[in-house]
Amino acid sequence: MDVSPTTALLGDDTVDGAVGYGGRPVLRSKSGGWRSAVLIIGVEITERFAFYGIENNLISYLTGPLRQSTARAATNVNIWYGTSTVLPLFGAFVADSYLGRYRMIVASTLLYILGLGFLTLSAILPSLRPPDCLNPSFCPPPTPFQVFFFFTSLYIIALAQGGHRPCVQAFGADQFDERDPNESKARSSFFNWWYFALQSGILVSLWSVTYIQDNVSWALGFGIPCIAMAVALFIFSLGSFSYRHLIVEEESSFGRVASVLAASARRRFRRAIKTSKDEGLEACKEVEAEEKEARAVLQLVPIWATLLIFGVVFSQTSTLFTKQANTMIRKIGPNFEIPAATMQMFICVAIIVVLPLYDRLLVPVMRSFTKIKSGITMLQRIGVGMSISSLAMVVAALVEAHRLAVAHDQTVSVNMPGENVQMSVGWLIPQYILCGAADALTMVGLQEFFYDQVPDGLRSIGLALYLSIFGMGNFLSGFLISAIDKASGAHGESWFSTDLNRAHLDYFYWLLAALNTLGLGTFVYFSRSYIYKTKGEDE
Repeated sequence: MDVSPTTALLGDDTVDGAVGYGGRPVLRSKSGGWRSAVLIIGVEITERFAFYGIENNLISYLTGPLRQSTARAATNVNIWYGTSTVLPLFGAFVADSYLGRYRMIVASTLLYILGLGFLTLSAILPSLRPPDCLNPSFCPPPTPFQVFFFFTSLYIIALAQGGHRPCVQAFGADQFDERDPNESKARSSFFNWWYFALQSGILVSLWSVTYIQDNVSWALGFGIPCIAMAVALFIFSLGSFSYRHLIVEEESSFGRVASVLAASARRRFRRAIKTSKDEGLEACKEVEAEEKEARAVLQLVPIWATLLIFGVVFSQTSTLFTKQANTMIRKIGPNFEIPAATMQMFICVAIIVVLPLYDRLLVPVMRSFTKIKSGITMLQRIGVGMSISSLAMVVAALVEAHRLAVAHDQTVSVNMPGENVQMSVGWLIPQYILCGAADALTMVGLQEFFYDQVPDGLRSIGLALYLSIFGMGNFLSGFLISAIDKASGAHGESWFSTDLNRAHLDYFYWLLAALNTLGLGTFVYFSRSYIYKTKGEDE
């Protein structure tokens, strides 16, 4: 059959393994790449703005209007955040097996808007919110229905994030064809700029939404994130006709994992019963080729497990760090006071500074030495970030010990719970910055690692596994806080006393520093034997 020049040109420009809207073939020049990725990044910016508009200051709402103790509020935040980062495993399964990433993003965004709308109503309607009180000590507690409605709204948001998080990032990375050298290089940068952009959304949320919640009203502070998610849905719809949709097998994601592992077991058995030397050599070669997917799945498990304590460390930035800041001097000038949760902006600032330096300076320099396109391997990047997170906990423990010493010298603070310690909140900046630097290295490294190292049809599952590290980390944090609160409270003042000037958060931070360092050692042990799944380049 004769092929016209036009047909040949279109054939060269067609992206293999991907289709466009409605299942039509897609042209490289008119689809995907940064033109589509930028829109998807815009969706993530608004989603992070909305989510962190709730999460950043949630502990203040629980210990304020809902009248919960510090330990109970921190545990509730950990459980909710943990649930929202474990549910992506379910969302990724549904997306990869049934709905597809595009439809899952649309459905979860609509669910997001519903949950945020309910949360806004819980702060507006008198029947759904606790009464306002000038003196919290004499406020009546919220009714069971008010608590139920509030937490139902929160967990609808958690369910929405379960579908949104793994699919948006995977869908963004799908816009780059890994078979094309230029697009493959761009995809490596995509993960850095993705995290850079979402931190920008979080930073804006910290300055605006948190301030509104503390100084204007919780109703407006919950309503703005709801509007942001409606904007996100509009932004996402703008690129519907230019997105690339990867063609994957119809088989269930978890079914594919099970079949790969079962096939591996059968081949190992077949190799064991070979009696001929030649047959055994041939079987070994066959097993080596056919077990690559099985290794890709199995090798992720120890890496995942060794990072759980890092997830515990990560969870403290929005709970106990915020409670520390609440006890310190936060004034700028005579009339302006920084909301305690806004201190998390230093995490975002550190990430925004570190990522461009890493992507544009360190990677090219390291690439010239290592000959690896990413400069250093993904696991090396993760390990460096874990080291910095241990240092962050050491610094946090030292600062908290100093804060307690100041509080005890300032006897009025100890005798009057809620009185600010005469110590600037600026003392907390180093621990926030170190956590940000650790996040910039570890979080982005984990995203790329769990996207790149799973079989192609399981990439949403891979990113869900990455998110589940922080979900399980938050569950572990909640468990540790509850257990230590009961144990220490039974023999005196709890480490997490409602009056932090009588508590001992410094002990808890030292414990986390030790556990995280132990986790780092285990991570290094497993990383040394890890075999990368590669596509033409052996890292």
